[in-house]
Amino acid sequence: LWRFGYSARLLKTNHFRTAASNTSFPAVWMVLAQYSGRIPGLSVVVKKNSFSTMPETVEDKANLELYSPHPEVRGMTLLNREAFKRTVVVPVLKVKKEIVNSLLKSLKHMVLQRPGLKRVVEDPEDEDSRLVILDPHKIPEFSLGESEREVLKQLNVCPEVSKYNLELTYENFKSEEILRAVLPEGQEVTSGFSRVGHIAHLNLRDHQLPYRHLIGQVIIDKNPGVTCVVNKTNIIDSTYRNFQMEVLAGESKLVTKVKENNIAYELDFSKVYWNPRLSTEHGRIIELLKPGDVLFDVFAGIGPFAIPAAKKKCHVFANDLNPESYNWLLHNCRLNKVDNKIKAFNMDGRDFLLGPVREELSKELPLLKEEQKTSFHIVMNLPALAIEFLGVFRHLLVGEPCSTAGLPTVHCYGFSKHDNPTKDIQERAEASLGTSLDGHCSTYLVRNVAPNKEMLCISFQIPADVLYKRPCPGEGKEQA
Repeated sequence: LWRFGYSARLLKTNHFRTAASNTSFPAVWMVLAQYSGRIPGLSVVVKKNSFSTMPETVEDKANLELYSPHPEVRGMTLLNREAFKRTVVVPVLKVKKEIVNSLLKSLKHMVLQRPGLKRVVEDPEDEDSRLVILDPHKIPEFSLGESEREVLKQLNVCPEVSKYNLELTYENFKSEEILRAVLPEGQEVTSGFSRVGHIAHLNLRDHQLPYRHLIGQVIIDKNPGVTCVVNKTNIIDSTYRNFQMEVLAGESKLVTKVKENNIAYELDFSKVYWNPRLSTEHGRIIELLKPGDVLFDVFAGIGPFAIPAAKKKCHVFANDLNPESYNWLLHNCRLNKVDNKIKAFNMDGRDFLLGPVREELSKELPLLKEEQKTSFHIVMNLPALAIEFLGVFRHLLVGEPCSTAGLPTVHCYGFSKHDNPTKDIQERAEASLGTSLDGHCSTYLVRNVAPNKEMLCISFQIPADVLYKRPCPGEGKEQA
């Protein structure tokens, strides 16, 4: 009967217990029909040679009771932890305490596996016994199957399944279960967030805003180490790559420490850009570098490309327009003891390319020989705008390339909402460069930013005809 969603409280009735144990299923429903109207919440329709039930299955019912807080919390905006308490009737076996471990191993597939809930509890009637809580999904009729009975027989345990009132509290529920119970039915639940040190960063939707402070507190409660929860209140500024935020819960301390790929960084999350979802991408680019290579980081932020590259003994030129990012870049260079290996700049990206980058390439590329292994890499991680900067490479240098192998490799990031994002990002790069990249570039999908919005990285060696402005034939003779 548990299968059909009816409360285990009905089993307290001796008449019902007898009927349920000695009667076939259709007859049981006839007994239930006699009680219809007299037992609150019980409604049974009996048809000839058939019966109909509420559409709720045992899985639905157990899920509602075991994995959902009390329904009265719906619509709560100020967190009241006491309101989440509820009592659920679950099946238990009475077992002598000395054989509890043996039974748990033998019937582990039948025992309740719910994080945060004890599987074994004290027996209030017998201090020498324990009550082992079974999974109501697996014991829908409070009755064990033949194989389980045989196991109990070997352990000399009575196979009778009893009822136990299991008390559930706020601490027993996961954050998504709490929020699903609180927010209006059918509304999207936010339990995911970006973790930046002790800060949890949310991007709440409009329908979630009335519950934002409750959501923030739940995240602090359920995630050890999180002491501050913030919500982004506007889009990322494309100039300085930061955004306005509201502290939803916890302390208003926004200077934090993070660790990525075994490197420590410190930052003020309210003033600089940091995305923990890019750690894999940072590591991927660093893997492409060899000791002695040169890295130009056009939009360096606080140094997630520049600092590990310097630790890999590359020569690094790092730039960021945001003064706060520049200051934290310098701080993190000192923190990681690479301040003497990184040349840092606080410039517009175009000015950085037209100035320090052009100067260094003009000086170093003519010195390269075919057998030299030094590679030049230019990272442009500003997905909203970076592709527009590629036009700067047109005739950035003057003369003839000494070695095509030494031509710089660009790693440029961009967003795309196109049906074919790879084709889109390549075509936009080609438009900025004024040349085709067919067969000369690779495109890597970094991550899905939002529905129908991808972040990609296109990598290519700058074609010599794009990078170099060659003197016109006879230009020198005319001047002579």
